[in-house]
Amino acid sequence: MAEIVCAAAVPHAPALVGLYDRAPPDAREIITRSYRAVQQEIKRTRPDVLIVFANDHLTNSRIRAYPDFLIAGAPEHRGPHEWFKPWIGCRDWRVPGEPEVAKALFRGMTRRKIRMNHTEGPLHFDDNLSVPTVMMQLDEMDLPVVPVLQNCTVPPYPDGPLCYRVGQALAEIVRDELPAKMRVGLLGSGGLSHEPGGERYYKIDEDFDRAFLDLCCQGDHRRLVRDMTAERMEAAGIGGTPELLAWFPVMAAIGECRGESFGYSGWTNFRCGFGAVLWDLKTRKKAAA
Repeated sequence: MAEIVCAAAVPHAPALVGLYDRAPPDAREIITRSYRAVQQEIKRTRPDVLIVFANDHLTNSRIRAYPDFLIAGAPEHRGPHEWFKPWIGCRDWRVPGEPEVAKALFRGMTRRKIRMNHTEGPLHFDDNLSVPTVMMQLDEMDLPVVPVLQNCTVPPYPDGPLCYRVGQALAEIVRDELPAKMRVGLLGSGGLSHEPGGERYYKIDEDFDRAFLDLCCQGDHRRLVRDMTAERMEAAGIGGTPELLAWFPVMAAIGECRGESFGYSGWTNFRCGFGAVLWDLKTRKKAAA
């Protein structure tokens, strides 16, 4: 029986790297404290693999054949892709993959009638994996990573209930189908409120962000799925805020438990609200909402 040993979720807006040095001191402090807390928890719990749910920005699939979920099964992942380097402004990185875990996820989800695509070839990564990797120095940990790229852009994309069901299935796969005694870490990458390239490009919905973070920390999954709908996310930022659906599989997989946030920043030039959550698995109440 494998075990989930840590779970967290963080934003991945490119400006968090590119404009970090120009941000106000309080914003930099919140960002540093948040990423460092997740990094230290990963080091403390020593997972054998980190499964990362993040969105794809039209980088790896065509719009007319866009998968809801794409599991990356390559033996190594690199980034950022050349096209995105000027946009993100971060250094090159590479992390080992875990092809057998990727295959097990694909088989397990398929058996549970959850459609996912799987590829053994290299994928193009932008801020989705690059920002958390660089900000938490994941590439210095020799930690195998299995990215699961989630459609949060091309409608109809998977909604909250489906993403939650993915997490419930993930919990079963970890428990029953991954190698015995394997230690698994989970990370959701995306959000908070933003509207990339839209008329609200510089508008951050702080009320929405704080409400979402509060629900994540409270561990009230019924209310989270009920209230934080894809429609409400779109109202807080078209094409950007729904990245938060990538946090749902992580929460569903660990069940209801308390989380800790490390502050919130709505600095306008980030063009994205910032706040992270680290869940305390010792407070777990039940496996599903």
